[in-house]
Amino acid sequence: MHSLNFPPGFRWGAATSAFQIEGATRTGGRGPSIWDTFTATPGKVARGEHADVAADHYHRHAEDVRLLATLGAHAYRFSLAWPRIQPTGKGAANPEGLAFYDRLLDELCAAGIEPVATLYHWDLPQPLEDAGGWLARDTAERFAEYAAIAGEHFADRVAMWIPVNEPMVTTVYGYATGEYAPGRALLLGAVPTAHYQHLAHGLAVRALRAVGARSVGTANNHSPVWPVTEADRPAAGRLDALLNRLYADPVLLGSYPDEFAEYLPQGHADDLPVISAAIDFYGVNYYEPQAAAAPGEGNPLPFEPRPVEGYPMTANGSPIVPDAFRELLVSLDGRYGAALPPVYVTENGCAFADEVGADGAVHDRARIDFLARHLAALREAMEAGVDVRGYFVWSLLDNFEWAKGYGPRFGLVHVDYETQRRTPKDSFAWYRAVIRG
Repeated sequence: MHSLNFPPGFRWGAATSAFQIEGATRTGGRGPSIWDTFTATPGKVARGEHADVAADHYHRHAEDVRLLATLGAHAYRFSLAWPRIQPTGKGAANPEGLAFYDRLLDELCAAGIEPVATLYHWDLPQPLEDAGGWLARDTAERFAEYAAIAGEHFADRVAMWIPVNEPMVTTVYGYATGEYAPGRALLLGAVPTAHYQHLAHGLAVRALRAVGARSVGTANNHSPVWPVTEADRPAAGRLDALLNRLYADPVLLGSYPDEFAEYLPQGHADDLPVISAAIDFYGVNYYEPQAAAAPGEGNPLPFEPRPVEGYPMTANGSPIVPDAFRELLVSLDGRYGAALPPVYVTENGCAFADEVGADGAVHDRARIDFLARHLAALREAMEAGVDVRGYFVWSLLDNFEWAKGYGPRFGLVHVDYETQRRTPKDSFAWYRAVIRG
């Protein structure tokens, strides 16, 4: 890894999200989120699992900050739980919720670790979903109020802010296919949720700047989309629009791709100046490429997703294609040019079936290989001119992996969910050496 020569000042970190690790879902005045409702619905989550305890980070955050310090992380990306701060999604802040994040932030700052706070990582307060969720403009207005509360209370300690994480996942998996909370299956009728999440982002940027936030950006999931055959290139372009350009174009260019403009809410263009307000960094979450073919008979969509074949797979079913990571970063830089601010890789990682061995250790060589090859691809993109300033591995801890429950393990640290014992894996020591190098 020393030969990769990452530049001085490159920021190394690890990432988590509130619902996946905190637990304590009925503690400290926290209200219900759409994911609490979703996990309580039979058949929605593998093995009927839920996140009521998860990795118990709410009670063990001091231990987890010590792990970050041992890792040598420069920064820690985490999310605030909206229903912990505003239990119903509106109104006065919950003092106990603010106090929890005060403790976490103070511990991070005392350890010399820069806090990177995400305001929304999919845990919408359930009362807001009951009132329309991300199909309603009012949800964006409520989000702006929440952002103002968080910014006013925490801006003195948070180094970087991410208002909305991966709006694509909420739109596609939460509202179009129903695989994730809130479980709606609207197909292209879900496209308005992208716009209202963008509006929430823009309003939050304004609110955070008003209270002196130091650095505000975003974090979008991106995937290269490959046609199965040359004849499938138009279909791949439409899937690319849905997975990538529908989320980057409004923020960076102040416009929407033509492919799905007809599905956007009336008057959406009036919001674009707010949505496209200048940001300080652009977060890229990368896991895998996608493939597409022309739609078959009876398919209501203008494309047909296909598996990417011929590559090794993670335990989460993702093809391992490091060069697609390089391709993605270079293509983003080529498409957006001067409109693209400095890039941070805000998520990149892999799941494998990690177990504690007879020697008490977790020998996750496959994860080390994955990270090493992806960091090499990242360095190639930087050498090609992409301005990347930092990298956050997903994830610090094994955690609740949404609809797949506790099966996939993404962490640098193994979590025994029965005892909550933390065991740093071999990849933890490897990543620590990379950071020191």
